[in-house]
Amino acid sequence: MLRPAAAEKDLLERENTGKSGGAIARNAAHLIAGQVVTTVLAVLLSAALGRSLGATDFGLFFLVTSMAQFAFVVVEWGQLQYVVREVARAPGRSGLLLGSTLVLRIAGTVLLTLLTVLTAWAFGYDLRTRGLAAMLMAGMLPYVLAQAIALIFRGRERMDYESIVSMVNKAGTLSLTLIALGMGMGLPGAFLAQGVAGLIALTAATFFLRRLLLPTLRVSWGGVREIATGGAPLVVMSVAVASQSYIEALVLSKLGSPESIGWFGAAKVILGTLIAPATILATSVYPRLSRAADDPQAFRSELQLALRPLVGLAVLAAVGTYLFAGGAVRLIYGEGSFGPTARVLQAYAPGLLLLFLDVLLGGAVLAAGRPLPLAVAKLVTVATSTALAWLLVPLSQEHLGNGGLGIALAFCICELIMFLTAIRLLPRGTIQPGTVLDAGRALLAGVAVLIVFLFLPPLPMMAGAPLCTVVFLGLSATTGLVRRSELIWFWSKLRRRGAPGS
Repeated sequence: MLRPAAAEKDLLERENTGKSGGAIARNAAHLIAGQVVTTVLAVLLSAALGRSLGATDFGLFFLVTSMAQFAFVVVEWGQLQYVVREVARAPGRSGLLLGSTLVLRIAGTVLLTLLTVLTAWAFGYDLRTRGLAAMLMAGMLPYVLAQAIALIFRGRERMDYESIVSMVNKAGTLSLTLIALGMGMGLPGAFLAQGVAGLIALTAATFFLRRLLLPTLRVSWGGVREIATGGAPLVVMSVAVASQSYIEALVLSKLGSPESIGWFGAAKVILGTLIAPATILATSVYPRLSRAADDPQAFRSELQLALRPLVGLAVLAAVGTYLFAGGAVRLIYGEGSFGPTARVLQAYAPGLLLLFLDVLLGGAVLAAGRPLPLAVAKLVTVATSTALAWLLVPLSQEHLGNGGLGIALAFCICELIMFLTAIRLLPRGTIQPGTVLDAGRALLAGVAVLIVFLFLPPLPMMAGAPLCTVVFLGLSATTGLVRRSELIWFWSKLRRRGAPGS
């Protein structure tokens, strides 16, 4: 009879005997289903807030949200990567890992709420801004705990549970926010709605956790210390990533106009929606990359399987953003005060292409066990971005009337630095010539689409965006980036995603 550790290893090996592509497709299918719903709900929520609050108060909403999101990155303490990796490798430890994670998140929220309010006071923000920041952080705690449970879902490759919890939270937030705005409660009402929706999502996450029949939830000092220690190198990377958005909001609030913060915040909401495909793919493949980290050939195969579709999506997203930014802004925020948001989106387009790739490549570097060098590189780029923003925001505000354009330009430069760094940190030989060739094909198709649409008469987004996608896919098939056999294979996997062994 196998010992417990050996039995667990044997179970993981049997779970992993299916084709990698099938598992990735199944996980991606669940995440895509959830992402489609949550994206629509998030866009509707942003539209409701923007239209109800106006550019200036929406800018305050963006500023306060940036403060809270940065604080919660510290609260999470690298748990996203560490806990998912450890659960994927040793499911029997799930109870201890989750219990310790929940304790750390509750204690961290109390401490970071106090520090956030003190930091806002030190930067000279008024009492209303500080009070809203504290209120938002308290309201976000329930969903942050639900996300801790979702780490177990990811590690066990049950992305369907995670997607349902996310949809419940978004649906609750939208519904309750609309009620609050209708009652004239403004920003405080919107933040209260987030808290109530988070409680509902936490209830749903607890229900699904019980269905997994995992070991009993427990807490120990050793478990807390393990997660705090194991997440320390990873939190450096997470804080570095989050600090960029936090600093962007602070710099723009000090050097730009109040309206420019709202325009920039609206652009970031749309960009967050556009980056979803890369996030889904990276999330789907991360547990498998973690298990394959000690096998160079398996690691290379897993990453190449994910990179092939991603390069095409990255180019298509960048081209579509540049061509249809104005239509997207009008659709979501109306014809009113958010028009300059389109210029910010267009300035972000080249950086969006690189960000798609950096999300996956950064996750691969973490799975390969090299978080610290990547975090150092990110800290360098944050410092570079801050210096560039401090220079470019006043120039953009003075000469173009839109300080957010300076932030966008700095972002593009720094994403190029991160892309080159991630390539350098991957194990030697991970990126194969075929992947480079695929990237060239995608760029060729993207440039061709851009040229065609720039010479066509202006098209409404609802007609132009689908046509852009069809033309890009046609050109991609012509260049060999997209193959008919691959489309048939992927579609068959999506249809069979619920079948055992698919």
